[in-house]
Amino acid sequence: MINTLSYVCFGIGLIFWFWGTWPLLGDRSVLYKLHSLSVADTLGSISIVVGLLLKIPREWPLLLLALISLAIWNTVLGYVLAYCSSREDTYD
Repeated sequence: MINTLSYVCFGIGLIFWFWGTWPLLGDRSVLYKLHSLSVADTLGSISIVVGLLLKIPREWPLLLLALISLAIWNTVLGYVLAYCSSREDTYD
């Protein structure tokens, strides 16, 4: 049962990764594309790490650190990208 749930988490993570990549082909703004990519990438990566946590529970400290790092890193990166894009507009 745990193996099946683990593989479901892996599959959900891959779906999120592809779902976040798909808007890159659209005609929206770059910020919309980056936002959708970063949110889907974060959710997909977290889902995959949860799947790993179910598969190898003895490594929970390392995997918990990976989950926290993913959440913080991708959030901070989103803010940095938004700040840089707003600063670029002020130079015009």
